[in-house]
Amino acid sequence: MGHTKTVRTVAWNCDGRKLASGSVDKTVRLWEADQEDIKYSVKLLGHEESVDQLCWNPKSPYELATASTDKSVRFWDTRDAKRCTHIVLTAGENINISWSWNGDMVAVGDKDDKISFIDPRQLPPVITKTYAEVDDIRDEINEISWNHDFSMFFLTTGSGAIKILEWPTLIPVQVLRGHTANCYCIDFDPKQRYVAAGGADATVTLWDIQNGVCLRTFKELQYPVRTISFTHDGVYLAAASEDEHIIVSNVQSGKTIFKIKTKAATNSVAWHPKGYLLAFAGDEETPIEKQYVGLKVFGFND
Repeated sequence: MGHTKTVRTVAWNCDGRKLASGSVDKTVRLWEADQEDIKYSVKLLGHEESVDQLCWNPKSPYELATASTDKSVRFWDTRDAKRCTHIVLTAGENINISWSWNGDMVAVGDKDDKISFIDPRQLPPVITKTYAEVDDIRDEINEISWNHDFSMFFLTTGSGAIKILEWPTLIPVQVLRGHTANCYCIDFDPKQRYVAAGGADATVTLWDIQNGVCLRTFKELQYPVRTISFTHDGVYLAAASEDEHIIVSNVQSGKTIFKIKTKAATNSVAWHPKGYLLAFAGDEETPIEKQYVGLKVFGFND
């Protein structure tokens, strides 16, 4: 059994043995990815509104954080599928969440473009600081993420720019301008060479992290890019939108190497942390009882 409404988000844990998905149906589902046939899931209950994004602790295969428009962030110990270990209340309706690569901090963004920073090492986890742009430069804030060495914090924005803040001071240090419309999503190359972003202009931009230069753009999609993901080795990049296919491109050449057909808009894509397996989720329904497909997994050989 899967979700009963649109699936917003999907993510692998750090050892690639579990998948988590979140939905407008207010639930989180855990899937055992090391099984040959991923059909069954465990449902996590507690959120009172849509679960718009979730993320795993990059340093622990058991710790999951979920962000909801019910103005809460929930932390779960997935060794006990019914166990929500902590609840952190926020001021706004949460739509984005990111866990730092070293596991030390969680950032959650809300619909009012305010970011709350949560220290998950404290018991219970607490909000240690917040960030919101001042009125004269206020911009819509979409996806958020730290770089790998935990020195910079990245924001994708409604102006189409990627804004980079120094961490932990949150002082602006650089703005990357490569999109002509809203910039929605961001992902980092696991080899720490590139950062990629997708926007409403139906393009994906690839940036050199060291010098902030745009190296190339990917323009195979026709609709706003909702989600992107690098493979574990940084060789390929997946991008998806309302187009009824997912584009897989070679990062170095920029060429499309595969199109994965879908039957509806895709909201989230995530490559396996160790192999060429792509999990994706979106608006697709099954023909029977209007069950929404929780997720699908596509794989190919090197």
